[in-house]
Amino acid sequence: MKIDNYVPKNQRREVSDKRIRNLKIMSKVAIFTSSLMYIAYIPEIIQNFSGNPVSPIQPFVATINATLWTLYGWFKTYKDWPLIISNVPGVIFGLITLVTVFIH
Repeated sequence: MKIDNYVPKNQRREVSDKRIRNLKIMSKVAIFTSSLMYIAYIPEIIQNFSGNPVSPIQPFVATINATLWTLYGWFKTYKDWPLIISNVPGVIFGLITLVTVFIH
């Protein structure tokens, strides 16, 4: 089973410029929407500091998920920057939310 996106030279296919352009646009939109999803933790962080802590389960799981996807993108044969960039905010905001649940 292959677990990476490496393709041997003799099996590579030509990729059109249009497809590359569309994938780049899609990756930028995905980075933006993923970042918004994690930035949405800010109200929960504020709520935690206000003395009304939220449940730690969701930010804990989101932090683990974002960390795993970030590491996956980092350790691929070719770094998958859209995957890395879109999940780093999840690591940061998930951790901040998780910490502020217990320190308020």
